[in-house]
Amino acid sequence: MKKLTLVFLLAAFGTPAHAQYAGSFARFGFGARSMAMGGTHTADVFGQASPYHNPALAPYTAAQHLEVSAAVMSFDRQLQHLQFAAPLRPRAGVAIGVIHGGVSGIDGRDGSGYHTEDYSTNEYAFFLAFGTRFSERISAGVGLRIYRADLFDGVDAPTSLGISLGFTGKLSDRLAVGLAVDDLLAKYDWDTSGLLGDAGSQTTDKFPIRLRVGAAFQLPAGRGVISAEVESQIQTAEVETVTGVGVIAGTPVPTTTTDELKLSQVMVRVGGEYWLAEPFAVRLGYDRLGAGSLGEATPSAGFAIRQQFGDLNARLDYAAVLEPFANGLMHVVTLHVEL
Repeated sequence: MKKLTLVFLLAAFGTPAHAQYAGSFARFGFGARSMAMGGTHTADVFGQASPYHNPALAPYTAAQHLEVSAAVMSFDRQLQHLQFAAPLRPRAGVAIGVIHGGVSGIDGRDGSGYHTEDYSTNEYAFFLAFGTRFSERISAGVGLRIYRADLFDGVDAPTSLGISLGFTGKLSDRLAVGLAVDDLLAKYDWDTSGLLGDAGSQTTDKFPIRLRVGAAFQLPAGRGVISAEVESQIQTAEVETVTGVGVIAGTPVPTTTTDELKLSQVMVRVGGEYWLAEPFAVRLGYDRLGAGSLGEATPSAGFAIRQQFGDLNARLDYAAVLEPFANGLMHVVTLHVEL
Protein backbone atom coordinates (compact mmCIF):
# COMPACT_ATOMS: atom_id res chain seq x y z
CA MET A 1 0.00 0.00 0.00
CA LYS A 2 2.80 2.42 0.83
CA LYS A 3 4.49 1.62 -2.45
CA LEU A 4 1.42 2.66 -4.41
CA THR A 5 1.06 5.88 -2.43
CA LEU A 6 4.75 6.71 -2.89
CA VAL A 7 4.43 6.46 -6.66
CA PHE A 8 1.67 9.08 -6.63
CA LEU A 9 3.59 11.37 -4.28
CA LEU A 10 6.69 11.26 -6.46
CA ALA A 11 4.61 11.94 -9.56
CA ALA A 12 2.93 14.93 -7.95
CA PHE A 13 5.85 16.57 -6.15
CA GLY A 14 9.16 15.12 -7.28
CA THR A 15 9.11 15.20 -11.07
CA PRO A 16 11.43 17.68 -12.79
CA ALA A 17 9.21 17.72 -15.86
CA HIS A 18 6.61 19.74 -13.93
CA ALA A 19 6.58 23.44 -14.67
CA GLN A 20 7.17 24.31 -11.00
CA TYR A 21 10.41 22.31 -10.82
CA ALA A 22 12.14 21.40 -7.56
CA GLY A 23 12.05 23.86 -4.67
CA SER A 24 9.09 25.87 -5.95
CA PHE A 25 8.06 26.75 -2.36
CA ALA A 26 11.18 28.91 -2.03
CA ARG A 27 10.32 31.01 -5.10
CA PHE A 28 7.05 32.52 -3.81
CA GLY A 29 8.98 35.45 -2.36
CA PHE A 30 9.82 36.36 1.21
CA GLY A 31 7.17 38.06 3.31
CA ALA A 32 3.94 39.94 2.64
CA ARG A 33 5.70 43.09 1.40
CA SER A 34 7.52 41.13 -1.27
CA MET A 35 4.43 39.25 -2.43
CA ALA A 36 2.23 42.35 -2.50
CA MET A 37 4.78 44.05 -4.78
CA GLY A 38 5.12 41.08 -7.13
CA GLY A 39 8.51 40.02 -5.76
CA THR A 40 10.32 43.00 -7.33
CA HIS A 41 13.18 43.41 -4.88
CA THR A 42 16.40 42.68 -6.75
CA ALA A 43 17.32 46.39 -6.71
CA ASP A 44 15.17 47.68 -3.83
CA VAL A 45 17.83 49.39 -1.72
CA PHE A 46 15.25 51.96 -0.54
CA GLY A 47 12.63 49.84 1.23
CA GLN A 48 14.61 47.42 3.44
CA ALA A 49 13.82 44.41 1.25
CA SER A 50 14.93 41.05 2.60
CA PRO A 51 18.49 40.04 1.62
CA TYR A 52 16.94 36.69 0.73
CA HIS A 53 16.00 38.27 -2.61
CA ASN A 54 19.49 39.66 -3.18
CA PRO A 55 22.35 39.29 -0.66
CA ALA A 56 23.73 42.64 -1.85
CA LEU A 57 20.78 44.29 -0.06
CA ALA A 58 22.11 43.26 3.37
CA PRO A 59 24.21 46.44 3.90
CA TYR A 60 21.03 48.54 3.53
CA THR A 61 19.47 46.98 6.64
CA ALA A 62 18.65 50.00 8.79
CA ALA A 63 18.49 48.24 12.17
CA GLN A 64 18.35 44.84 13.80
CA HIS A 65 14.96 43.32 13.17
CA LEU A 66 12.97 40.13 13.41
CA GLU A 67 10.44 39.20 10.76
CA VAL A 68 7.90 36.37 10.87
CA SER A 69 5.29 35.47 8.23
CA ALA A 70 2.51 32.99 7.67
CA ALA A 71 0.30 32.33 4.65
CA VAL A 72 -3.20 30.95 4.26
CA MET A 73 -3.34 28.85 1.07
CA SER A 74 -5.70 26.48 -0.71
CA PHE A 75 -5.32 22.68 -0.99
CA ASP A 76 -3.94 22.30 2.56
CA ARG A 77 -0.67 24.00 1.63
CA GLN A 78 1.47 25.84 4.18
CA LEU A 79 4.09 28.57 3.90
CA GLN A 80 5.95 30.31 6.74
CA HIS A 81 8.98 32.61 6.94
CA LEU A 82 11.33 33.63 9.76
CA GLN A 83 14.26 36.05 9.46
CA PHE A 84 16.69 37.95 11.65
CA ALA A 85 18.76 40.68 10.00
CA ALA A 86 21.27 43.20 11.29
CA PRO A 87 23.65 45.84 9.93
CA LEU A 88 27.37 45.32 10.44
CA ARG A 89 28.72 48.84 10.69
CA PRO A 90 30.06 50.61 8.81
CA ARG A 91 29.63 48.88 5.43
CA ALA A 92 28.12 45.41 5.75
CA GLY A 93 25.00 43.54 6.79
CA VAL A 94 23.81 39.99 7.41
CA ALA A 95 20.53 38.07 7.45
CA ILE A 96 19.67 34.54 8.55
CA GLY A 97 16.35 32.77 8.29
CA VAL A 98 14.25 29.81 7.25
CA ILE A 99 11.34 29.18 4.88
CA HIS A 100 8.98 26.26 5.40
CA GLY A 101 6.56 24.94 2.82
CA GLY A 102 4.38 21.88 3.06
CA VAL A 103 1.21 20.05 2.14
CA SER A 104 -0.96 18.19 4.67
CA GLY A 105 -4.05 16.02 4.40
CA ILE A 106 -2.82 14.00 1.39
CA ASP A 107 -5.29 11.13 0.98
CA GLY A 108 -3.44 7.80 0.86
CA ARG A 109 -5.15 4.92 -1.02
CA ASP A 110 -4.32 1.27 -1.61
CA GLY A 111 -4.57 -0.63 -4.89
CA SER A 112 -8.30 -1.21 -4.34
CA GLY A 113 -9.00 2.47 -3.75
CA TYR A 114 -9.55 2.22 0.01
CA HIS A 115 -8.23 4.94 2.30
CA THR A 116 -5.08 3.97 4.21
CA GLU A 117 -3.85 7.09 6.03
CA ASP A 118 -3.22 10.78 5.54
CA TYR A 119 0.24 11.89 4.46
CA SER A 120 2.10 15.19 4.50
CA THR A 121 5.20 16.69 2.91
CA ASN A 122 7.56 19.33 4.28
CA GLU A 123 10.33 21.35 2.66
CA TYR A 124 12.77 23.75 4.30
CA ALA A 125 15.16 26.40 3.04
CA PHE A 126 17.69 27.66 5.61
CA PHE A 127 19.53 30.71 4.34
CA LEU A 128 22.39 33.01 5.28
CA ALA A 129 23.03 36.21 3.32
CA PHE A 130 25.99 38.55 3.69
CA GLY A 131 26.67 41.72 1.76
CA THR A 132 29.09 44.63 1.85
CA ARG A 133 29.39 48.06 0.27
CA PHE A 134 32.44 48.79 -1.85
CA SER A 135 31.43 52.45 -2.04
CA GLU A 136 28.42 54.61 -1.24
CA ARG A 137 26.74 53.41 -4.43
CA ILE A 138 27.96 49.84 -5.08
CA SER A 139 27.38 46.71 -3.02
CA ALA A 140 27.76 42.97 -3.53
CA GLY A 141 26.88 39.88 -1.55
CA VAL A 142 26.77 36.11 -1.34
CA GLY A 143 24.09 33.85 0.05
CA LEU A 144 24.07 30.22 1.14
CA ARG A 145 20.89 28.15 1.15
CA ILE A 146 20.42 24.64 2.54
CA TYR A 147 17.36 22.86 1.16
CA ARG A 148 15.75 19.80 2.70
CA ALA A 149 12.69 17.85 1.54
CA ASP A 150 10.80 15.36 3.74
CA LEU A 151 8.54 13.55 1.30
CA PHE A 152 7.76 10.04 2.53
CA ASP A 153 8.64 7.68 5.37
CA GLY A 154 11.31 5.26 4.22
CA VAL A 155 12.82 7.65 1.67
CA ASP A 156 15.90 9.52 2.87
CA ALA A 157 15.21 13.27 2.89
CA PRO A 158 17.55 14.89 0.35
CA THR A 159 19.62 17.86 1.47
CA SER A 160 21.26 20.28 -0.94
CA LEU A 161 23.38 23.44 -0.89
CA GLY A 162 22.48 26.36 -3.13
CA ILE A 163 24.58 29.48 -3.70
CA SER A 164 23.28 32.98 -4.47
CA LEU A 165 25.26 35.95 -5.74
CA GLY A 166 24.10 39.56 -5.87
CA PHE A 167 25.04 43.08 -6.92
CA THR A 168 23.42 46.52 -6.58
CA GLY A 169 24.38 49.91 -7.91
CA LYS A 170 22.82 53.31 -7.18
CA LEU A 171 22.79 55.33 -10.39
CA SER A 172 21.50 58.32 -8.43
CA ASP A 173 20.05 59.08 -5.01
CA ARG A 174 16.65 57.79 -6.18
CA LEU A 175 17.43 55.20 -8.88
CA ALA A 176 19.13 51.83 -8.33
CA VAL A 177 19.77 48.68 -10.37
CA GLY A 178 20.43 45.15 -9.20
CA LEU A 179 21.53 41.73 -10.40
CA ALA A 180 21.05 38.38 -8.62
CA VAL A 181 21.80 34.75 -9.47
CA ASP A 182 20.10 32.10 -7.31
CA ASP A 183 20.30 28.36 -6.63
CA LEU A 184 23.65 27.55 -8.18
CA LEU A 185 24.44 23.85 -7.54
CA ALA A 186 21.06 23.20 -5.85
CA LYS A 187 19.41 19.83 -6.52
CA TYR A 188 17.47 17.01 -4.86
CA ASP A 189 18.85 13.46 -5.13
CA TRP A 190 16.08 10.90 -4.55
CA ASP A 191 16.67 7.19 -3.91
CA THR A 192 13.58 4.96 -3.58
CA SER A 193 15.36 1.63 -4.09
CA GLY A 194 15.50 0.99 -0.34
CA LEU A 195 11.71 1.17 -0.11
CA LEU A 196 10.53 -0.13 -3.48
CA GLY A 197 13.27 -2.62 -4.24
CA ASP A 198 13.67 -3.33 -7.94
CA ALA A 199 10.79 -0.93 -8.69
CA GLY A 200 12.70 1.94 -7.09
CA SER A 201 15.15 4.27 -8.77
CA GLN A 202 17.62 7.06 -8.23
CA THR A 203 16.48 10.43 -9.54
CA THR A 204 18.02 13.89 -9.54
CA ASP A 205 15.82 17.00 -9.55
CA LYS A 206 17.90 20.05 -10.39
CA PHE A 207 16.72 23.45 -9.25
CA PRO A 208 16.36 26.01 -12.03
CA ILE A 209 19.10 28.62 -12.04
CA ARG A 210 17.48 32.03 -11.67
CA LEU A 211 19.02 35.14 -13.22
CA ARG A 212 17.26 38.39 -12.25
CA VAL A 213 17.94 41.96 -13.37
CA GLY A 214 15.92 44.79 -11.84
CA ALA A 215 15.58 48.49 -11.16
CA ALA A 216 13.99 50.49 -8.35
CA PHE A 217 12.98 54.15 -8.19
CA GLN A 218 12.30 55.97 -4.94
CA LEU A 219 9.40 58.42 -5.03
CA PRO A 220 9.92 62.04 -3.93
CA ALA A 221 10.16 62.65 -0.19
CA GLY A 222 10.68 58.91 0.34
CA ARG A 223 6.94 58.25 -0.01
CA GLY A 224 7.42 54.89 -1.71
CA VAL A 225 9.15 52.76 -4.32
CA ILE A 226 8.36 51.68 -7.89
CA SER A 227 10.31 48.63 -9.07
CA ALA A 228 10.50 46.18 -11.94
CA GLU A 229 12.63 43.24 -12.94
CA VAL A 230 13.16 40.54 -15.54
CA GLU A 231 13.88 36.96 -14.56
CA SER A 232 15.22 34.11 -16.63
CA GLN A 233 14.96 30.56 -15.26
CA ILE A 234 17.25 27.96 -16.80
CA GLN A 235 16.45 24.31 -16.12
CA THR A 236 18.41 21.27 -17.27
CA ALA A 237 16.82 17.84 -17.56
CA GLU A 238 17.77 14.48 -18.98
CA VAL A 239 15.57 13.18 -21.80
CA GLU A 240 15.59 9.56 -22.98
CA THR A 241 14.89 8.86 -26.65
CA VAL A 242 14.10 5.41 -28.04
CA THR A 243 16.54 4.75 -30.88
CA GLY A 244 15.76 1.12 -31.72
CA VAL A 245 14.91 -2.34 -30.44
CA GLY A 246 17.36 -4.91 -29.16
CA VAL A 247 17.07 -8.47 -27.92
CA ILE A 248 18.11 -9.67 -24.47
CA ALA A 249 17.65 -13.39 -23.65
CA GLY A 250 15.24 -13.69 -26.55
CA THR A 251 13.09 -10.77 -25.36
CA PRO A 252 12.79 -7.57 -27.40
CA VAL A 253 13.79 -4.49 -25.38
CA PRO A 254 14.03 -0.86 -26.51
CA THR A 255 17.41 0.82 -26.78
CA THR A 256 17.61 4.44 -25.70
CA THR A 257 19.98 7.39 -25.67
CA THR A 258 20.03 10.06 -22.98
CA ASP A 259 20.49 13.72 -23.85
CA GLU A 260 20.61 16.80 -21.63
CA LEU A 261 17.89 19.31 -22.44
CA LYS A 262 18.06 22.96 -21.40
CA LEU A 263 14.77 24.77 -20.84
CA SER A 264 14.51 28.51 -20.28
CA GLN A 265 11.64 30.73 -19.22
CA VAL A 266 11.59 34.52 -19.12
CA MET A 267 9.14 36.53 -17.03
CA VAL A 268 8.63 40.14 -16.00
CA ARG A 269 7.34 41.49 -12.70
CA VAL A 270 6.42 45.00 -11.59
CA GLY A 271 5.41 46.44 -8.23
CA GLY A 272 4.98 49.58 -6.18
CA GLU A 273 4.58 50.88 -2.66
CA TYR A 274 3.16 54.26 -1.60
CA TRP A 275 2.89 55.61 1.94
CA LEU A 276 -0.37 57.55 2.08
CA ALA A 277 0.49 58.76 5.58
CA GLU A 278 3.21 58.02 8.12
CA PRO A 279 1.59 54.86 9.50
CA PHE A 280 -0.16 53.47 6.40
CA ALA A 281 0.99 52.27 2.96
CA VAL A 282 -0.63 50.53 -0.01
CA ARG A 283 1.09 48.12 -2.40
CA LEU A 284 0.39 46.61 -5.82
CA GLY A 285 2.24 44.06 -7.91
CA TYR A 286 2.07 41.81 -10.95
CA ASP A 287 4.26 38.73 -11.26
CA ARG A 288 5.02 36.20 -14.02
CA LEU A 289 4.14 38.45 -16.93
CA GLY A 290 5.11 36.65 -20.13
CA ALA A 291 5.78 33.35 -18.36
CA GLY A 292 3.11 31.55 -20.37
CA SER A 293 -0.62 31.91 -20.79
CA LEU A 294 -2.53 34.78 -19.18
CA GLY A 295 -3.72 32.37 -16.47
CA GLU A 296 -0.16 31.99 -15.21
CA ALA A 297 0.23 35.65 -14.19
CA THR A 298 -0.22 36.50 -10.49
CA PRO A 299 -1.59 39.96 -9.59
CA SER A 300 -1.26 41.02 -5.96
CA ALA A 301 -2.16 43.81 -3.57
CA GLY A 302 -1.58 44.64 0.06
CA PHE A 303 -1.02 47.24 2.75
CA ALA A 304 1.19 48.06 5.72
CA ILE A 305 0.56 49.62 9.11
CA ARG A 306 3.52 51.02 11.06
CA GLN A 307 3.43 51.78 14.78
CA GLN A 308 5.91 52.42 17.58
CA PHE A 309 5.56 50.70 20.96
CA GLY A 310 8.05 52.26 23.36
CA ASP A 311 11.48 51.51 21.94
CA LEU A 312 10.14 48.98 19.44
CA ASN A 313 9.19 49.93 15.90
CA ALA A 314 6.65 47.46 14.54
CA ARG A 315 5.10 47.05 11.11
CA LEU A 316 2.28 44.75 10.06
CA ASP A 317 2.20 43.78 6.37
CA TYR A 318 -0.61 42.07 4.50
CA ALA A 319 -0.73 40.70 0.95
CA ALA A 320 -3.40 39.03 -1.16
CA VAL A 321 -2.05 37.11 -4.16
CA LEU A 322 -4.20 35.60 -6.90
CA GLU A 323 -2.38 32.35 -7.66
CA PRO A 324 -2.10 31.08 -11.25
CA PHE A 325 -4.31 28.42 -12.83
CA ALA A 326 -7.26 29.04 -10.46
CA ASN A 327 -5.36 27.86 -7.37
CA GLY A 328 -7.21 30.43 -5.29
CA LEU A 329 -6.36 33.55 -3.31
CA MET A 330 -3.34 33.40 -1.01
CA HIS A 331 -3.31 35.61 2.11
CA VAL A 332 0.02 36.49 3.74
CA VAL A 333 0.63 38.33 7.01
CA THR A 334 4.07 39.49 8.20
CA LEU A 335 5.11 41.05 11.49
CA HIS A 336 8.29 43.13 11.24
CA VAL A 337 9.80 44.30 14.56
CA GLU A 338 12.95 46.43 14.91
CA LEU A 339 14.88 45.43 18.03
